[in-house]
Amino acid sequence: MTAQILLADADAFFVAVARRVDPEGAGRAKLLIVGGRPGSRGVVCSASYETREFGVRSAMPISRALRLCPDAMCVPVPRYACSDASRAIRAVLGQFTPAVEGASIDEWYLDLTGTEALYRHAPLAETAKTIRRAVLDQTGYALSIGGGTNRMIAKLAAERAKPSRAPEAGGVHIVPAGGERKFMATLSLAEIPGVGPKAQARLSGVGLINVADVLGHDIATLTRWLDRSTAEWLHAKARGEARGAVEPRAPARQMSREETFDRDLVKQDVLEAELRHLARKVAADMREEGLAARTITVKLKCNDFVSRTASRTLPDAVESDRAVVDTAVSLLAKLRMVQKKPARLVGVALSNFNAGRDAEQLAMAFAPPSPSVAAPRGTAMHATAVAPLVEEPRDRDLSRAIDRVRERFGDDAIRAGRPRARPVGEKGARKPRE
Repeated sequence: MTAQILLADADAFFVAVARRVDPEGAGRAKLLIVGGRPGSRGVVCSASYETREFGVRSAMPISRALRLCPDAMCVPVPRYACSDASRAIRAVLGQFTPAVEGASIDEWYLDLTGTEALYRHAPLAETAKTIRRAVLDQTGYALSIGGGTNRMIAKLAAERAKPSRAPEAGGVHIVPAGGERKFMATLSLAEIPGVGPKAQARLSGVGLINVADVLGHDIATLTRWLDRSTAEWLHAKARGEARGAVEPRAPARQMSREETFDRDLVKQDVLEAELRHLARKVAADMREEGLAARTITVKLKCNDFVSRTASRTLPDAVESDRAVVDTAVSLLAKLRMVQKKPARLVGVALSNFNAGRDAEQLAMAFAPPSPSVAAPRGTAMHATAVAPLVEEPRDRDLSRAIDRVRERFGDDAIRAGRPRARPVGEKGARKPRE
């Protein structure tokens, strides 16, 4: 049975969401940069196609982007709206196959292998167009869809389907089974996932720039120029050979939220309020996946640009806002005891997951731990001097109830009792998850 894999990529996703959130502002701006306000220390998350013509690219500092395109409008990432839009798109994709894997907030792999009869043996391109129309009709967001016999071909084909690359493609590009080598021959080596700048420099040093340059050589020849493993890897990739199944619910290893501030935060209560907000959001992310975490980590970067982290692994997994927030705040306090310089960034991560628990587990009591010392320069430390916590069924029930209210009425429907001071330049934006 020939595999049928699609990669659905939302077109200029962050730009599209920002325009929908602010139709009178961002919605009217042809030159739009999403990532931060002018003067902020943010980077470009996405830019409108018109702005990209000036050389603006993702991950570029906002300051540099504005030098290239000074007339562009800059807005923060509408983090919560992006999460809502991503979930909505995925829900529509799930109507066509249960095998949907999120590659990022705006990309999804679909495995349609074995569904041919369901779609009356229509060509994969026609099914992809049907999926694209359904997403556009139900969510208002446009997709570029690539397809082929494996994930790599599907991803590369999706790039060919983008309106900025091929307007005539209609948002869909399918590489037929047996046509992988012909398709790959049209690409440069830089387009293959995994061939970064250093690899490109090394390959160009031996005259390998395009995929076609590799196709003319066997593994033995490539091995004379490269090491054996690299030669075998490149030989296979150049021919469109790749493995890796679509995993609908790949287990999460870590979930995190962090914020880089437009201005360094000096006051402890302001920094703590920001951390509380991030901790509640990442706890909600975790519950949405039906998980509970044993390890909680807080990251702090001060104006010396040194990242410090503090972690605690609990005897039992927790999922409630209160347990996550209280642990995170205690870890922050330990970090601040070691370093009290103005804070540039704070974040909280959850890991060491178990399946989320229901109300039959009555309570968890954590014994008082012993203190430890913070480790500098990004090394993790297990800061265990945290007050004992008890997560009762009512804590979990309350958090889940709040989740349901916010899902129905929006993130601002319920606010924490303790006020949070927004960082300068922020307008409800959050940094996207990696």
